[in-house]
Amino acid sequence: QVQLTESGGGLVQAGGSLRLSCAASGRTFSSYIMGWFRQAPGKEREFVAAISASGSSNAYADSGKGRFTISRDNAKNTVYLQMNSLKPEDTAVYYCAANGHGSSSGRYDYWGQGTQVTVSS
Repeated sequence: QVQLTESGGGLVQAGGSLRLSCAASGRTFSSYIMGWFRQAPGKEREFVAAISASGSSNAYADSGKGRFTISRDNAKNTVYLQMNSLKPEDTAVYYCAANGHGSSSGRYDYWGQGTQVTVSS
């Protein structure tokens, strides 16, 4: 069992930056593909980014390419999402997910409780 705890969300003006963190419990973190997803009010949960177990490869949704960077520190059991040039349409609850594959939320086994990101115009 893995427990995930997100932090770093908040209110930011358009054009600003936030860095989300997701701390994981357990000894198997370094073997998991990790992902970030988000869900805006009235919309389905959508893929944001994912990173391989070693951190050597990653993938991004088109909406975040060039603005978002996913990274991880396996020594700290933590995955990060650096978000720059934020837009109002980035407003959502952001979720960390573990032990998954690809961009489908259904393929991830463990989820955090989410952290709210609000971007004002």
